[in-house]
Amino acid sequence: MAEEVLEEVLEEDTQKGKFMTFRTGNEYYGISISYVNEIIVMQPITAIPEAEDYIKGLLNLRGKIIPVIDVRVRFEMSQKDYTDRTCIIVINVKSTTIGLIVEEIAEVDTIMDSDIMPPPTLGHKGKEQNKYVYGLAKTGNTVKLLLDPERLIEDAAIDMPGEESQEEEQ
Repeated sequence: MAEEVLEEVLEEDTQKGKFMTFRTGNEYYGISISYVNEIIVMQPITAIPEAEDYIKGLLNLRGKIIPVIDVRVRFEMSQKDYTDRTCIIVINVKSTTIGLIVEEIAEVDTIMDSDIMPPPTLGHKGKEQNKYVYGLAKTGNTVKLLLDPERLIEDAAIDMPGEESQEEEQ
């Protein structure tokens, strides 16, 4: 029992400050590696009728059906054709597995809390301000926008029938 707790603590320690970074449009974004399950190449996606335009559909990932969001469309950028660099970051947020389509994976970056600044409030009105971004991190010559995955999928949550039973089987 103590060994399992120790392994968990060590695993959390190795993930602390690590972010999966990716490019969408001209910007670089980061998501805490603790949310990331895996990165996969583009796969066939089954469209969902009448879904929001950024919800691209459903993906069968080794027998588990997961919803997929196009990050570019979610950020209200124009849609772009997928290329051989386009991939899907599979994340787990509040026991919901979801895929994020991104244009290009950059790297795993170590960003300490002290290097994260709150996003600026200029040019934003009301609650829409920094809807998905919780911080800015300067790494090398670039600024990366750090995303809050919970806010990113908040109003995109798709209730998947039987998801609870799938979680219990694993």
